[in-house]
Amino acid sequence: VQLQASGGGLVQAGGSLRLSCAASGSSISNYAMGWFRLDPGNSRTLIASNGWTGGITYYADSVKGRFTLSRDNAKNTVYLQMDSLKPEDTAVYLCAADHKSAWRGVDETLYDYWGPGTLVTVSS
Repeated sequence: VQLQASGGGLVQAGGSLRLSCAASGSSISNYAMGWFRLDPGNSRTLIASNGWTGGITYYADSVKGRFTLSRDNAKNTVYLQMDSLKPEDTAVYLCAADHKSAWRGVDETLYDYWGPGTLVTVSS
C-alpha cells in the first residue's frame, strides 16, 4: 500500500485542521492505520490509530478530546480531525499502516508502510 498525507498548514492556536491520508494499491480495510507525530529528535510518537477489526481506537493523552481519527473506505482515505490546536501540536505528521488489521499497540515498529509527512504549524 502507498500512503500520501496532506492537509497540513499554518493555523492559529485554537483553530482546526483536517489531515488526510490517501491510500493506493490496497484497501485500508486490510490494515490498522495510524497517525504519528515526528518529534524534534526524529522519533515518532503515535497520536491516533485504529484497527479495521477489533473495535479499538487509540489516542495519545495529549490529544484526547481534541483529535478524531476516521476512515472513509469508499475513498480509501483516513482522516485526522484536529481541533483546539495548541502550539505544542506543531510537528510533521505521518500516516502509517500495519499489515495486521487489528490494533496491536503504539510501537512504531508495528507499522510497515509509511507515507511522507505533512507539516502542521500552530502559532500562538
